[in-house]
Amino acid sequence: MTTTIDSQAPLAVAVTQAIRQGDVPGLRHLLAENPWLASAGIAETARPDCSGIRTLLHIATDWPGHFPNGPQVLAALVEAGADPDARFSGAHTETPLHWAASNDDVAAVDALVAAGADIEAPGAVIGDGTPLADACAFGQWRAAFRLVEHGARVTFEEAASLGLLGQVEACATAGEPPTPEELSNAFWCACHGGRLATAQYLYGLGADPDRIGYGDRTPVDIAREQDATDVVEWLSAVAAKPVGDSA
Repeated sequence: MTTTIDSQAPLAVAVTQAIRQGDVPGLRHLLAENPWLASAGIAETARPDCSGIRTLLHIATDWPGHFPNGPQVLAALVEAGADPDARFSGAHTETPLHWAASNDDVAAVDALVAAGADIEAPGAVIGDGTPLADACAFGQWRAAFRLVEHGARVTFEEAASLGLLGQVEACATAGEPPTPEELSNAFWCACHGGRLATAQYLYGLGADPDRIGYGDRTPVDIAREQDATDVVEWLSAVAAKPVGDSA
């Protein structure tokens, strides 16, 4: 049975500090002295908004990520017995790879994939999806593209978010065509990613330019948040067209 310790316990504080500071020798020393520690659960009690049980790999990939010597820390933990596919226990079941993807931490993504992490693991806070679902939803584009490079499967909406126009066209034309809802969702995702050509293609297929997406944002809202000026200008032009003008 996995041992669980409180996040405020001296050992938990010490190992968290070693991980966050990138102190690989110090981390290895703690792991050698406490062989069970690599697979332990750390129960967060000091922060009610983050309550749950994390593994050390989750601590190494937690917000904001990009900790010093991140890949070396992750490698040391896995070598000591940490499971790269361990689950957070709480409001969701995300793996460390989900967290690395959510932080746009490409180095951590690479290290976890090299350690054998399941790139298709479900459990994301976004629709119980994969790490790629998190990366796309949170606009972590570097991590998203790296996951694709590692072979992650890409959904219609994710392809739109990333501007993978060839895949979007293939999804739209192969087999059963996407529903109007699916088209408009993908269109919103393309605007979120600032992918003008993909947005224009989906609009040409009938996507709704006024689609309300996450956070009650319209396509122009989310494009503006992403500083996608070309998409915002195009959407504004679309909105200004007379009704029935499809030019």
